[in-house]
Amino acid sequence: MPLIEIHLAEGRTKDQKEKLLRAVTTAVHDAIDAPVSSIRVWIQEFPKDEYMAAGELLSERGKQQR
Repeated sequence: MPLIEIHLAEGRTKDQKEKLLRAVTTAVHDAIDAPVSSIRVWIQEFPKDEYMAAGELLSERGKQQR
């Protein structure tokens, strides 16, 4: 049973997340021929002020350019 966990910053719409979940399910099925009924995919969302890359919070990214 394939288990796929996706980590995303908050801010996507329900439709975007559903589209992603469906695409990943299809990709796993196509890649390893796993039965769709056995594939589990879920999204873990996190606030943009709880993620940092290169010393910059995601919530602050781009603010300096404005």
